Amino acid sequence: MTSTTTRKPIRVWVDGCFDMMHYGHANALRQAKAMGDFLVVGVHSDAEIEKNKGPTVMKEEERYAAVAACKWVDLVVEDAPYFTSLELLDKYECDFCVHGDDITTLADGTDCYQAVKDAGRYRECKRTQGVSTTELVGRMLLMTRDHHHRRHSSSSTSALASISTEDLTTFTSSPSRHSNRQETKVSHFLPTSRRIVQFSEGKEPNPGDKVVYVDGTFDLFHIGHIEFLRRAKALGDYLLVGVHDDQTVNAIKGVNYPLMNLHERVLGVLACKFVDEVIIGAPYSVDENVLSKVYEVDIVAHGNTPSLPDLDGKDPYELPKKKGIYQEIINPSANITTAGIIERIIEHRKLYEERQRRKNEKAALEAQMEAASIS
Repeated sequence: MTSTTTRKPIRVWVDGCFDMMHYGHANALRQAKAMGDFLVVGVHSDAEIEKNKGPTVMKEEERYAAVAACKWVDLVVEDAPYFTSLELLDKYECDFCVHGDDITTLADGTDCYQAVKDAGRYRECKRTQGVSTTELVGRMLLMTRDHHHRRHSSSSTSALASISTEDLTTFTSSPSRHSNRQETKVSHFLPTSRRIVQFSEGKEPNPGDKVVYVDGTFDLFHIGHIEFLRRAKALGDYLLVGVHDDQTVNAIKGVNYPLMNLHERVLGVLACKFVDEVIIGAPYSVDENVLSKVYEVDIVAHGNTPSLPDLDGKDPYELPKKKGIYQEIINPSANITTAGIIERIIEHRKLYEERQRRKNEKAALEAQMEAASIS
């Protein structure tokens, strides 16, 4: 007679603001989940973040929902305290806490993770270079209201990088190595096949599965996108998502779009638990290649808002409508849009500038603490 013992699942704790949830956040959660079996994510409230960091862009309910939709997250703890205590880890039966390879402090300069570090229940994951909420805010402040909906008729390349703007040096991920000057760029992200593979499931539809196709820009991936994808997935068994390339988005939507490049947007979509597969650089108009060359598509879905015509003036969903496979989705989060998020930033610019000033002061203190710990 043989006896078998079942290994106790390793439970991992991660906490944070997760403001404007992006692929850098998702990559941290992916790394944390890989260290164990069950990932618990604590998300701070607006009040906690305001006290320690400054105002958020996304409201707490939006941030809770965005984290819950990440495919590596098993449980979300709302209104998590900013200081991570041993009691908190014990309450959720977590073996250890994971955080990025930087120091995070409370408003008074206390290391948020000192207690769990001292207890040997702290692990580090590698921060994703080239993206942060701060940097995304900087990209949005390159825009003005006049730029939001201007249609660009001829150029096929994004004009974001060439816009003449005031100095936005406050909003950056990191200072220049040779000076105190900092620069806001459109994107620092360098795509690799390895990162795409890390975010992909590699799942194929099963025989008889109903395949649903949706497409879009998915810029600044947010709760409006998430709810749309959730409802699209509910129409069938397998969700295929087309993400338009930068040149197409720029030509259709205007000179300031997209704020995030194609691969940044693809990673945001791939991290969503409702998505099974992504077409990278999908055509703006749904054609026969989309409907049959990847998988046999049963339903093409779109939100219940008007879609901009293709460059030739035609309805991009003309073919699926003719085939009788087109369905509209009523999205209750339609009031949360990429343009709406940009408006929040521009309308409250002074608040975010003050937040960043405070954040820079904290970063300088944290750098001093890190240098002291090394020495």
